[in-house]
Amino acid sequence: MTDEANKEDMPERESLGVLAEYRSPHELVNAAKSLREDGFTDMEAFSPFPVHGIDEALGIKGSRLPWMVLTSGVFGGVVALWFQWWTNTIDYPYIISGKPFFSLPANIPVTFEFTILMSAFAAFFGMLLLNGLPRLANPLLANERFRKVTNDGFFLLVKPSDKENASSVATAVRDRTAASSVEELTFEKKSERLPRYVGMAAAVLVSVALLPPLMVAKARATTSDKPRFHNFFNMDFQPKFKAQTDSTLFADGRAMRPRVEGTMPRGGLELDSRFYFGVEEPDGLLHTVKQVGQQPDGSNESGPQPNYVKTVPVPVDEEMLSRGRTQFNIHCSACHGKAGYGNGLVSQRAIELEQGTWVPPTSLHSPHLLDQPDGQIFNSITNGVRKMSAYGHQVPPEDRWAIIAYIRALQRSQNASLEDVPEDYRQKLREFN
Repeated sequence: MTDEANKEDMPERESLGVLAEYRSPHELVNAAKSLREDGFTDMEAFSPFPVHGIDEALGIKGSRLPWMVLTSGVFGGVVALWFQWWTNTIDYPYIISGKPFFSLPANIPVTFEFTILMSAFAAFFGMLLLNGLPRLANPLLANERFRKVTNDGFFLLVKPSDKENASSVATAVRDRTAASSVEELTFEKKSERLPRYVGMAAAVLVSVALLPPLMVAKARATTSDKPRFHNFFNMDFQPKFKAQTDSTLFADGRAMRPRVEGTMPRGGLELDSRFYFGVEEPDGLLHTVKQVGQQPDGSNESGPQPNYVKTVPVPVDEEMLSRGRTQFNIHCSACHGKAGYGNGLVSQRAIELEQGTWVPPTSLHSPHLLDQPDGQIFNSITNGVRKMSAYGHQVPPEDRWAIIAYIRALQRSQNASLEDVPEDYRQKLREFN
């Protein structure tokens, strides 16, 4: 009764195979060939360095890993290309200067990178899968003799089939090969079930890892009247004043500060009043032309009107008009429109929002603007008028006069007659008709 109890307490052992040691890689290759000819197919060779011919001796077939890498890479490239096409042309088409929604050269970098990424994943995880890795423990490492495999040992592990036993395999290895040692390896068979605490810990970790994506999904699917989280306040709330905002720091309540009256930067003495201020005043005097308040129809609210120059005080040529057109499109067309009717993209968007605070820009073809002297338009550009901000600090005087010259040409183009067309063009027009 005691012997039976001891047998039940003894752990069950399982045969790992027959381990044979050889003195050289040549003996290892010959042993593998001989045993394979005798019908042994389940063998593994171990050596401290690669041995030429061992793959053929063991009957190892070509690896499936290259095909796995190729398939994964092609799949990654197709998915990346399709996803970029779908995003740019279907889900969120974005118009940029008339460019096509999808262009193959522009999408090659992402396609290439994702192809390499999927190929690397296939190579790494495919290698682990085909080699049966990872293995937390290998019974071979418990054998004292096998530890020489990292130095000068050459070993062959022959595993018995279902119809064979380890003893017959060991006999065949001794008879057919020149092994220096042959021994049967067994290992203690342990339960493959994970401990209960491991499963519980894994469940807790998975639950905690799911919390952030669930919180993100909830935030995307719901609305809230609370402000968002600000992890870095100095990035969201910078100590600065933005344009067109209020400020309690200054008495007038404006964050944007006007130029200090009566001052000018070094080297900025502007003696030509006609060119720099658009007024008829003697040269050599310091001028400050204040903005005269105007009604929507262009009439003055109060105070005398300065003696503005009637026309542009510099010669107007084709180069100046071209410069004026460029500057007009940059600074003015966003609100006034390229034709000058006050229907620019900014104005159209503001009208669509229907906020009730937008004042449409004045049409440059209005009668009161057609009759205004060029100097007064120069003053409006320099100092601003009503909702229009001042451009004197960002547009130099020569460009302001170029803009005015182009505005006059634009106005004339809308009310031109046949006499305004040059003679050579009129002659072509007659021939055409």
